[in-house]
Amino acid sequence: MSPAPLPVARTLEALRRQVAAWRAAGDRVAMVPTMGALHDGHLSLVNLARTKADRVVASVFVNPTQFAPHEDFDAYPRDEARDASLLAQVGCDLLYAPTVDVMYAQGFSTTVTVSGVSEPLDGQARPTHFAGVATVVTKLLLQCGPDVAVFGEKDYQQLQVIKRLVADLDIPVEVVGAPTARAADGLALSSRNAYLTADERAKAPTLAAALRRAAERLRAGDPVDAVEAEGRAALEAAGFGRIDYFEARGAADLARLGPGPINGEARLLAAAVMGKTRLIDNLAV
Repeated sequence: MSPAPLPVARTLEALRRQVAAWRAAGDRVAMVPTMGALHDGHLSLVNLARTKADRVVASVFVNPTQFAPHEDFDAYPRDEARDASLLAQVGCDLLYAPTVDVMYAQGFSTTVTVSGVSEPLDGQARPTHFAGVATVVTKLLLQCGPDVAVFGEKDYQQLQVIKRLVADLDIPVEVVGAPTARAADGLALSSRNAYLTADERAKAPTLAAALRRAAERLRAGDPVDAVEAEGRAALEAAGFGRIDYFEARGAADLARLGPGPINGEARLLAAAVMGKTRLIDNLAV
């Protein structure tokens, strides 16, 4: 028996009306913000959210402000009916699917910028990206007012940016990071994996393998600079084109580590282009 169609809120008023009704009933509310094109990784976030709250709202909004002009905003996959069906199957209670006009009304002129954790890595490779992310996530959290919000660790730097803005702006929400969902061959699940050709898809798991090898070497006490160089070389040998970064960073503040061995909590982060597709991944050390 298929689940009932998932209710959809397209306006701020409809979203807040439903959340208020749940709160009146004493329910705890979780939110899972997404850009749609859902896969098992997104659904794992919903499943985790269900263990943290009585009701789960998933948002689907392809946010134009986090794409640079040369990036894939127009090509980014969109299929709301499919997304809604998948969300219903895992027990989501409401889909929030605002239009651009709802999120950015005429005259909108505010940007949320988080310094520090947003500046290295993707902050350098995609200079406008995190201001767009921080602004839209701030709006979504204020619009919904959830008790808990779940984000994937695959976008690890994004997760740290969101934790920082929530703390700095005193937004009353618990931010939960969910483990990265992976295919059987180790490739981190991503909506952009759909862009890969069959040959590129076969090569793409080298990214995760290089991170695993690097983590093993760092745990063994090898110097950061040598480990990073080996990781970049492995990606080049596998057929990756541009490598934006393959670096060990402090797990909380993303501060640069090395050149010698690490001596605290670290995170390996990588971004590289296979064909026309930019892939990102990370691993705890």
